[in-house]
Amino acid sequence: MENMEQSPEIFTLTDEEGVDHEFELWDIIEVEGTVYYGLIPHNEDAETLIEEDTELVILKAGVDENGEDFLSTIDNDEEYERIGQMFLEKSFDEDDEDAE
Repeated sequence: MENMEQSPEIFTLTDEEGVDHEFELWDIIEVEGTVYYGLIPHNEDAETLIEEDTELVILKAGVDENGEDFLSTIDNDEEYERIGQMFLEKSFDEDDEDAE
């Protein structure tokens, strides 16, 4: 049987200047009924991604008045730090499980 790699889910985000940037879905967590997406910059070369100082982008999922799903930035610094810490702790917990 062939070893098939799963392609990452890619999100294209547009910055304030209108420039598109591609991000890869790193993880999703739900906290108190709110879903958060952890994204990292997408890079075709995995080794380059590991070597770079990669920043985690956290977006909050929501639904607008028309029932459309959307992702938004987290404006509250305390919320951003708390959710970011949860993503990191989850990542470390999964790394520990993989090592066992």
